[in-house]
Amino acid sequence: MAVNPNLTIRYAEVDLAYEQALASAADEDGPVWMVNLMRYRPVAEYADGRASTMSGQEADDAYAPFDAFAEVGAELVFLAEVESQLLGEPPAWDRVAVVRYPTHRAFVEMTHLPSFEEKHPHKDAGMARTIVVGGVPRPTPTLPADAPAWADVPHPPTDDDPPIVVFHLLRFAERPDATEAMVSYQDAAGAVAVPHGVRIGGWLTVEGTILGDGRDWDEARFNRFPSRNAFFTVALDPDRLAAQAEHREPALADTYALVLRPVLDRLSESLAG
Repeated sequence: MAVNPNLTIRYAEVDLAYEQALASAADEDGPVWMVNLMRYRPVAEYADGRASTMSGQEADDAYAPFDAFAEVGAELVFLAEVESQLLGEPPAWDRVAVVRYPTHRAFVEMTHLPSFEEKHPHKDAGMARTIVVGGVPRPTPTLPADAPAWADVPHPPTDDDPPIVVFHLLRFAERPDATEAMVSYQDAAGAVAVPHGVRIGGWLTVEGTILGDGRDWDEARFNRFPSRNAFFTVALDPDRLAAQAEHREPALADTYALVLRPVLDRLSESLAG
């Protein structure tokens, strides 16, 4: 079984190798988390030529396939608006979402459901570009016992500066020490960030890119900060900047870094379960 061939998909390329891997996976192989980066059209453009005054985002909201999710046992576990894009070539992304599927095959099977097929034209009309990567949980550093609570950090959350999530999509450079260099960076960055309240929302090893632009990716990381001020204090710290130049930049071939305002965040709970 392949992704439903009746779907009009103008907003991305389907990776046929990963599509086959998803479709041929065992029935009870375990869950996969699909991370969606979304860029909307200014005005929805329907493939059948129908007139529309909806924005691309409104069309995507009309698509929201919660009935299809329920039929295959999938769950939306993260949804956020992009507040700013710090790194990465165009497009400038508008939203990030994560859907947990109970099995890999469930993603492909969902695309054949009438409840999904009926709504998909709204997605195609609203979406200008998308990247969808499939990932599984990866080990994360242990939070130190003396890590401060958010109420005790220099820049705690406030009504004017609430918590944010900083999302990183990473592709490693083709060099033998890339993984080691990234670990050296995260150790140095963590030493700076922990006193300012950083928490890991979820790190995923990317298995494949089912929808995209031909690029492969290796990891997706969601890090929580108590406030935007906390994040930028960490980002501008001289020790972290030095570690970035020495370790992170040589380790990476490509990346997106996005500051997100979560609307829904059950990612860490879904990974723990």
